[in-house]
Amino acid sequence: MFDRASTFGDTLDSPAGRAVLETHLPGIAASPMAAQFRGARLGQLVALVPALEDPDAQARLWDALAALDDGDDARAPYAPAIGPDPAYEGGKVARGSASVVLPSPTAKWGVLEVRLDGPSHGNPFVDVELDAVLTRPDGSTVRVGGFYDGDGRYLVRALADAEGDWTFVTRSTARSLDGLRGTLTVTGARDGAHGPVRVDGFHFRHADGTRHRPLGTTAYAWTHQSDELQEQTLRTLAAAPFTKIRMCLFPKSYLFNANEPADFVFPGSLDAGFDLERFDPAHFRRLEQRIAQLGELGIEADLILFHAYDRWGFADLGPAVDERYLRYAVRRLAAFSNVWWSMANEYDLLWSKTGADWERLAAVVGEEDPFGHLNSIHNCRPLYDYAKPWITHVSIQRVDVYRTAENTDQWRENWGKPVVIDECAYEGDIDQGWGNITGEEMVRRFWEGAVRGGYVGHGETYLPSALGLADDVLWWSKGGVLHGTSPERIGFLEGLLAEAPDGVWDPLPSDWDVPWGGTDTHRVGYFGFNRPRFRNVVLGDGEWTIDVIDTWNMTVERLEGTHRSSVRVPLPGRQFMAVRAIRVAD
Repeated sequence: MFDRASTFGDTLDSPAGRAVLETHLPGIAASPMAAQFRGARLGQLVALVPALEDPDAQARLWDALAALDDGDDARAPYAPAIGPDPAYEGGKVARGSASVVLPSPTAKWGVLEVRLDGPSHGNPFVDVELDAVLTRPDGSTVRVGGFYDGDGRYLVRALADAEGDWTFVTRSTARSLDGLRGTLTVTGARDGAHGPVRVDGFHFRHADGTRHRPLGTTAYAWTHQSDELQEQTLRTLAAAPFTKIRMCLFPKSYLFNANEPADFVFPGSLDAGFDLERFDPAHFRRLEQRIAQLGELGIEADLILFHAYDRWGFADLGPAVDERYLRYAVRRLAAFSNVWWSMANEYDLLWSKTGADWERLAAVVGEEDPFGHLNSIHNCRPLYDYAKPWITHVSIQRVDVYRTAENTDQWRENWGKPVVIDECAYEGDIDQGWGNITGEEMVRRFWEGAVRGGYVGHGETYLPSALGLADDVLWWSKGGVLHGTSPERIGFLEGLLAEAPDGVWDPLPSDWDVPWGGTDTHRVGYFGFNRPRFRNVVLGDGEWTIDVIDTWNMTVERLEGTHRSSVRVPLPGRQFMAVRAIRVAD
């Protein structure tokens, strides 16, 4: 048993002990600082958890720990890999005898899906291997992996990236699913559908050439909440400026995240355990519905494949189960045009994985995603080597309490890739330093990143009780409703970015105290914390208009006339001001 005298480290090393700690002490058990507490006694640590000031809450913790073994038993080995069953269907089953359900004509950039009605005996999730080779109208081919969707349904999906007639042929270890053929039709794209996002130098474009600016937000576990809360989240996003959302495939166990989801990637529960040789198709169908709804809103789903904030065992499944999960998830989701992959949130906190593991797992994603969706990996403390060829862009967490987006231009130079600061801290008022910056500071970080040629991500962590709410729904994890002051100002910045030539800003030669970004003919200088009463701005050749931008009050005031050589720009002596100089066309 474990008790008040047990050390945090010993208890954490026990899978059962970890599950109890992450339920009752989530802010400590899943903290990046957990390693510092390993030698501390549990009786000491409970004093750091406000919820455990309640004697009844403490009693529940001690009772749960007392019911556990002392953790001395040797850890069970990881589950082995399972190959398809070569005798799954005997020779009496006719090759290609399964029935095929073809889709109606599919719009370009939609999900092109072939359904096969086949065998359901045994465990088709692991017993059967299925893929298909599809031939596009231009003769190019693409191989896509198939997957079992339950109740004798097998699906093969592709991203419909070319108009015209496609053909396919299936390959399978199950005789009835092997050698099936058919023709599929892809029609023109729907209004507003632009295809997957690709890297464009230090920026991004959709496959059809439309500019994409990833102004992101974070709601890690929003798809693990009630249907009502998920729908509320979608309504909030529809009225917000965000074009990307970070979200986890596995649920989250951390501060303000103690509720149990209704279902999981694997069938089972925390109490009963999980069947790691099967998947829950209904869970994935609900996730796919949400991804599709995000796509209709023009929002990219940045899917986090692994994370450490876990009490169910998903952070330490072992190599074989990790790979089986990845292949299934990527095969199901790679046909959605608005998907990005994130190998991990805070990869360095996943104690069971090494750098070699991440490289191996990234290769699995690359193998199963023939449509080249963006992929990256996110850090807590040490930065990953973003020069790795599979990494399309830098997905980074700020590495200093104060200096955040100011590193953007340096990171661009370091790796030669687009920089997305997916976690710069969160607007809010919780007790954690990463979750209590002001709306003004959030907006400042967005602007610092923008003028340095990168993109910054939003998040919000306001205490519900301070807002007169009774539950634990914080946007950063569960979604719901936004309460902060930054989203509207982020939308204002998005509008200014859209006005630039080609819709992006790049870093320009800057003053020692003022960063400048934009283009040679469309220059923006940002004053941030400083609050000058004027600024002498040196201009290039030709005539220029000058705008004074109040990034907080969201105003743009143009100085009278046009200007040559240099100009003294009067300013209001307030923080968060910017100046924009636009050269007049000859």
